[in-house]
Amino acid sequence: MFQDLTGQVARGEYEDAEVRAQAFADRPRRPWDRSSSHLPVWLARTIAVTAAVLHGRRGHVLPELDALAAELRETSGGDRTVLLVLRINRAVVLLGEEQYGKAEAEASDVLGEVTRLAHLAQVADLELSALACLAEALCGQNRFEEAEAVARGNLPRAAGNRASSFRYLLVCSLNGQGRYEEALAEAVQPTPPVSRAGSGQPAMAAAAALHALDRRDDAEVTARQALSACEEFLHPDHPRIREARDLLTRITAGEPPRDAPDTEPRS
Repeated sequence: MFQDLTGQVARGEYEDAEVRAQAFADRPRRPWDRSSSHLPVWLARTIAVTAAVLHGRRGHVLPELDALAAELRETSGGDRTVLLVLRINRAVVLLGEEQYGKAEAEASDVLGEVTRLAHLAQVADLELSALACLAEALCGQNRFEEAEAVARGNLPRAAGNRASSFRYLLVCSLNGQGRYEEALAEAVQPTPPVSRAGSGQPAMAAAAALHALDRRDDAEVTARQALSACEEFLHPDHPRIREARDLLTRITAGEPPRDAPDTEPRS
């Protein structure tokens, strides 16, 4: 059951996975089940909320994440890896709400917890997910050099969707530093296809670099591709759709690219 649900999430079948997982979590418990472990219900609720976060239907998610995390913390049978998955999801939601400082703190705390679970096979995936959240939170705070270090340092050991995420974050960090030629060169490097959850990201980063290099026709085409992918594969409430529309508007309106922030050393 759970392997099938996680497989659906991995394949981007978010809507069906969420419905099936939530139905399992909501089903009445039989009398002989009530004294058994709560772990199956926790797993189902975690899969449901993960699917909602990845799809972009996030309006209801933070209360559910916090409630479920509280249950896991308060119960001796709570699974620590499930709790970390919930906290990574929480960081993703905070990123979408542009609460970058809180997202950074959540990702950093997860990384600290991961070091205590180094014997578990799932740790590598959890760590890379938290590092990707951390890099995005750093970009959101204009700490682009730090974000570049995280993305560049972890790209070689990432594979599949995670490699795509780190490549995108590397391009974003270079754009943020005004290193647009380098960003565009990274954007065209061979990289595994993005997951459905990553729809539009590579094209948005490339379009931003093209816009900054005054290649506005190419930037517009690429931005439209990004928006089309977002609208096709993500929930209408996903914050990336708004970001893609804003980028396209700036390009078609002939607005100059946003200036890279000052990069003076911080005390």
